[in-house]
Amino acid sequence: MKITALQTFFVKPRWLFLKMHTDQGLVGWGEPVVEGWSQSVAAAVREMGRHLIGKDPRRVEHHWQAIYRGGFYQGGPVLTSALSGIEQAMWDVKGKALGVPVHDLLGGAVRDRIRLYGHVGWSRREDYFKDADLASRGFTAVKTSLFEAVRFVEGKAFVDEVAARMAALRDTFGDAVDIAVDFHGRVSPPMAIRLAAALEPYQPMFIEEPVLPGNVDALARVARSTTIPIATGERLYTKWAFREVLEKGAAAILQPDLSHAGGILEVRKIAAMAEAHYAAIAPHCPLGPISLAACLQVDACTPNFLCQEQVNLGDGYLKEPFVVRDGYIAVPTGPGLGVEVDEEALAEKLYDGSWENPRLWHEDGSVADW
Repeated sequence: MKITALQTFFVKPRWLFLKMHTDQGLVGWGEPVVEGWSQSVAAAVREMGRHLIGKDPRRVEHHWQAIYRGGFYQGGPVLTSALSGIEQAMWDVKGKALGVPVHDLLGGAVRDRIRLYGHVGWSRREDYFKDADLASRGFTAVKTSLFEAVRFVEGKAFVDEVAARMAALRDTFGDAVDIAVDFHGRVSPPMAIRLAAALEPYQPMFIEEPVLPGNVDALARVARSTTIPIATGERLYTKWAFREVLEKGAAAILQPDLSHAGGILEVRKIAAMAEAHYAAIAPHCPLGPISLAACLQVDACTPNFLCQEQVNLGDGYLKEPFVVRDGYIAVPTGPGLGVEVDEEALAEKLYDGSWENPRLWHEDGSVADW
């Protein structure tokens, strides 16, 4: 079997899909994207195609190694995300060729269903009740952001308001639903410690990215200051970046993104590293249904899996969207990634890929971390 073409599609609202063609008629799908830089990632996919066209897609690890290590410059968000989507598509082809889901090729399922979490708003008290529909649909876990731009040091009024928002959210969902809080790396280490202390009475499931990922020692300092589990990883790439986080005890929950961190097998390796450090994984996925499909393959076969992020179950993109029952998705059984893209519906959602990340600003006009 040989790869004959790599075809990319810019898909609304902000995604990039990849269709890998082969000379035997099998196609594989992947989702290589960096939000706001999808045109750059598409160009990287085309350049990686110089190595892949004419090669056997079933040699997944070999091609990953050749692309990642074969050039002088390694890693980074654009190159690793391009490689991630390509790797997903190769696994999709391989699973289809063998007639089995990808998780069967990675050791087989260790669970029957996969727990999901949804997202809720905080801007107004009524938003909590609007989003409480997640609980009525059986979700047992949700995630929220409690603030936007944060100064290096904020005072009592800000901290009290954040705590009040968390209290209202806990009041809405009750104690039986796990609530995670995403800091988005917007907070300095001293403020992260102060906010974590204010949130501890409400026992969040985890705090995500309390500080930016560039300084692991700072993250470890926050982790040691609180009883709330710390999660990180959506902006880390490959096993090498996660190694330091685990060795320094900087996070109890890793959140590799299968469209950024290196793909399916690379995230399975990261999960195995985490297992040896008694850490869990909760894959990051604010992307499309192909990325989610890749996540579910890893979730199915990973013992230390915690919970799966999702924002789109494939309605209008997949011929058979994912079905959530009681807050879970059944372990996929279809070959490859287990999904079939609805290309006719997809054609109505194509655009030029020019989506840009919104900016955040402080009150004085300076740039705030998004």
